[in-house]
Amino acid sequence: MKTTRPATKGLRLIPFRGLRYVPERVGSLAAVTSPPYDVVVRPDGLHHLESADPHNIVRLILPQAATAADRHRQAASTLRRWLTEGVLAPDPEPALYVYEQRRGDLLQRGIIGALALSAPAEGVVLPHEDVMPDIVEDRAALMRATATNLEPLLLTYRGEDGPAEPTIGTTAVVERTALREPLLSTTTEDGFCHRLWSVTDPAELAEIESDLADRQALIADGHHRWATYLRLREEHPASDAGPWAYGLVLLVDTARHPLQVRAIHRLLHGLPVADALAALEAVPGSFRVRTLEGTLPEAVKALSDAVNSEAGEGTGAGANNAFLLAGDGRFHLIDRPDAALLARTVPADRPAEWRALDATVLHSTLLDHIWKIPDAPEHISYIHDTEAVVEQAERHGSTAVLLHPVREEVVRELARQAVTMPRKSTSFGPKPATGLVLRSLADG
Repeated sequence: MKTTRPATKGLRLIPFRGLRYVPERVGSLAAVTSPPYDVVVRPDGLHHLESADPHNIVRLILPQAATAADRHRQAASTLRRWLTEGVLAPDPEPALYVYEQRRGDLLQRGIIGALALSAPAEGVVLPHEDVMPDIVEDRAALMRATATNLEPLLLTYRGEDGPAEPTIGTTAVVERTALREPLLSTTTEDGFCHRLWSVTDPAELAEIESDLADRQALIADGHHRWATYLRLREEHPASDAGPWAYGLVLLVDTARHPLQVRAIHRLLHGLPVADALAALEAVPGSFRVRTLEGTLPEAVKALSDAVNSEAGEGTGAGANNAFLLAGDGRFHLIDRPDAALLARTVPADRPAEWRALDATVLHSTLLDHIWKIPDAPEHISYIHDTEAVVEQAERHGSTAVLLHPVREEVVRELARQAVTMPRKSTSFGPKPATGLVLRSLADG
């Protein structure tokens, strides 16, 4: 059954003339792609991508220059040059794009298009995380300078449940299209095979439009880009039907292709692990602290067991909150927070599900109260990859805080209540590769 809600309209996905790399002008399509801008581990991952190919998309999504204004101007100049040189070129006609990612048994398919932007109150697109204003401003300035949606954000919706193959609707079009010859196929170094098809048939476009007309979507990845889209639409109020009223998205039916949910970890700059542990000891009974023996996978398993088991001590929302600290060559599991401490430090004006989130306890109790670390880029980095955040912490004498993923049903329930989680609480995936298709705002 489709989701019912009081909103008077649903998703509207329109075709656009995709900007795509011309294969003959680059070393390989795999060499010019990148993970989303906020997943690239800097500086190592950035340098690796820049050296992979002189036309790697990272030079547009993460340009390097002395100032923000110079970075944005450089990205715009690079984009213009690549268009002039024929490195990038628009497709001949507007299309929606079926996009497939496959690695081993993992298969994800969705559809890329320009989504009509809707206000949060309309309940059509549901965010579930807060955003950082400085990042929204940076992304907005980059988008203004390039007049291009450089990478799609990831949205999910629930199609029809059940074992039967869909015969009509968006998912049916996606599955039929995947039987055809793709526009492109490439395998990136992470082992994912990416394929892309265009959908231009008027009957199929109408089928998709009808199917999505009363659906809502959850933002799985790209809250800052969504906030950027909304800000730029407000700056162009006279063009409600123009290019700034739409944003580039990948829409995935999770009844057909369930996403994986992973945690996003924290790197605390300038806080050695010894100091983090000493601060915990200075608040007796705040958390149970144990130093673990063994490898990173074994420590992550211990974290999972701590989160998912019934705590033998302590009661209340945070009984099973647990975190893994790393950076000194060992791993330290902290769990079983004191209920009275949580009552003093976690805001009480939110639902119980929000107060019980590991990210809530991390930010409200540990970062704000015990470690007194501001949530600002110079103090905290958000890193998706577990090995990368540990390596960075050990290299710089900092503290990595590893989290356990939130269950998807918790994310959806909070989003339906219009309750946003602490920023960077979840990482849905697999994420779309950046660089396979872009959307020019100059073309409409």
